[in-house]
Amino acid sequence: MASYDDDFDQDDGYEDEDDNESTESQVWRLLMLINPGDEDSAMQQFSAYRDTVEEEGDDDPVRIVAQVTDWRSGFEVDADDTRTLVEAINELASRWNLSIDWDGDPDDDEFHEEVDGPEIFSRAFDQLNQHGYTLWAREADEDDVYAGWITQSRDDEAMRVVATELGINLRLGSQVS
Repeated sequence: MASYDDDFDQDDGYEDEDDNESTESQVWRLLMLINPGDEDSAMQQFSAYRDTVEEEGDDDPVRIVAQVTDWRSGFEVDADDTRTLVEAINELASRWNLSIDWDGDPDDDEFHEEVDGPEIFSRAFDQLNQHGYTLWAREADEDDVYAGWITQSRDDEAMRVVATELGINLRLGSQVS
């Protein structure tokens, strides 16, 4: 797994008077980025985010976003479970009628004996990138977990900005190690 300790440790000295509104606006931007072309899904997830924040507080907005987007526009899977990782990426890619050529049969046990998480990320990144999409890996709360999102490639810089604002340690899918 990649080490994310060196990224996004910044304090820009800017403090918003209403930090909740700022966090909410960044969460909204994130949800729009990871639901490209699907404002309805982003709105449903944002509503679920707000409900969860109301019930639990917003101490960890990224955890809440992960919770409300899981298997809809994001994923978190055990790092040793390559089957579920392939399924999660396939599920997200299917939103745009895309399928990944995994260079093997992901239903076959041999396939999973020969690949690991970084290889799956790399293959999916390359395939999605050809169609104008970017697979992102983000640091999860637990160490042995792969987590990520897919955005349109034209939004790569916007994704980096939102990730920085929300304190999300993010890597391109091709950079997972």
